[in-house]
Amino acid sequence: MTPVRVMYVKPNCPYCEEARVALRADGVEFEERDATTRADWRAELMEHTRDTGKVPTIVMGDEVVTIGWKGRG
Repeated sequence: MTPVRVMYVKPNCPYCEEARVALRADGVEFEERDATTRADWRAELMEHTRDTGKVPTIVMGDEVVTIGWKGRG
């Protein structure tokens, strides 16, 4: 089974929206987690980003795919 791709986001983030549009256009399935709504999701984001909290951050399983989007975020 393929690990679930998770994208951590925050409200009003233009780079998160760019990532959403691009992933959907490519037919990539992902679970979106707003890091401002749950403490456990925020903690996960901080762990994946080494405490920078940069969004969007995309992970698959334990592997960080990208922090930020195309060098921004």
